[in-house]
Amino acid sequence: MKSIFTNKNEIPTTVSLKKALGETFEVWKKFEEFTKDHYPNAKSEWHFSGEKFGWSYRIKDNKRVLLYLLPRENFFKTAFVFGQKATEKILESAISESIKTELKSAKVYAEGRGIRIDVRNQSNSGDIQKLITIKIDN
Repeated sequence: MKSIFTNKNEIPTTVSLKKALGETFEVWKKFEEFTKDHYPNAKSEWHFSGEKFGWSYRIKDNKRVLLYLLPRENFFKTAFVFGQKATEKILESAISESIKTELKSAKVYAEGRGIRIDVRNQSNSGDIQKLITIKIDN
């Protein structure tokens, strides 16, 4: 499933994002603010990954993406790439077993293991905030 924003020539705006995400817009903002509160030097940007994927939003430090936010219709996905050290911390943590299972089954690449988590309401906010913290710390 690709981004709801697919026109390379139109960078998404706050207004278009709010309309696209509906009620989950506030959760998106919460994750963005949480990340920037915990890593004040973070930079955010929209990135067009090509016709196949469309636009995504990235919150980065100087070298890596801390959090990917992937807009869909009336929801969004968070995406992370975790190295070995961060993966071990997650597997030892109180994060939900479903996230741990997805992480364990993710293919390992040179940059780490990638996972995506659907956000349709606030029910998994605590786990995602823990993942953000682990990503920043590792």
